[in-house]
Amino acid sequence: MSIPFLKGHGTENDFVIVPDPDNALDLTPAAVAAVCDRRSGIGADGVLHVVRSAAHPEAKGMAADAEWFMDYRNGDGSIAEMCGNGVRVFARYLQHAGHVTEGDLAVATRGGVKTVHLAKDGDVTVGMGSARLPEGDVTVSVGDRTWPARNVNMGNPHAVAFVEDLADAGDLYTPPPFSPPSAYPEGVNVEFVADRGPRHVAMRVHERGSGETRSCGTGACAVAVAAARRDGADPSVTGTPVTYTVDVPGGRLVITERPDGEIEMTGPAVIVATGEIDTEWLEKAVR
Repeated sequence: MSIPFLKGHGTENDFVIVPDPDNALDLTPAAVAAVCDRRSGIGADGVLHVVRSAAHPEAKGMAADAEWFMDYRNGDGSIAEMCGNGVRVFARYLQHAGHVTEGDLAVATRGGVKTVHLAKDGDVTVGMGSARLPEGDVTVSVGDRTWPARNVNMGNPHAVAFVEDLADAGDLYTPPPFSPPSAYPEGVNVEFVADRGPRHVAMRVHERGSGETRSCGTGACAVAVAAARRDGADPSVTGTPVTYTVDVPGGRLVITERPDGEIEMTGPAVIVATGEIDTEWLEKAVR
């Protein structure tokens, strides 16, 4: 017995893709964590569970708008609302499998239905929706240093801190402490950001449930929003779209925020391998 899978990445934010159109698999948190383990498993930042929306209880209400649901799981097995790089790789899988072709499609997520465009040049653009900017002061810390952070919600929570040097973020093995605790009752993705030039920044991120990752799509969007507010370039005020280039350890993303609040993210998405998960191994791994 085996479970088919694929491996893919978007700016080196990597995923195990598990096609399961009828939602027949019981992907427990322990099973997901075992698969994502980089030494004893396949290794990934998370799992993209590919299910038809009509077959999943959390997505049935979106089935009329999006045939496919991205049931995303973090590397530790926990459930996440959204993953921007994951959506791009999810769309690339649908194209790879022959479910869609170049052009526009819709993908259901726990953060709502996302619009996706598969371009001929290989890049994938995702309509990420709009950001919410909860009020209240937030800080994040590394060691004995503390920085003010911008609270940005992209369907999942982010704390964006601007630093002099990305090395200030430390090793990011463990979640950076934040304050007040009430700002993020279910944890937070923390981005540390340094300037590289006009409308050009670089970032490192600790993703909730995964540790430091090579890229984070929703994080890059949160960073662009925070940078635009810091730079006085809020599109809702200026009436002009603003675009930021965001360098991540695994590559580069381009983020555009429009005056109506809609945010678009463009970047690569690659399928690198296919294979089978041995169910006997998986059963032993989760005991």
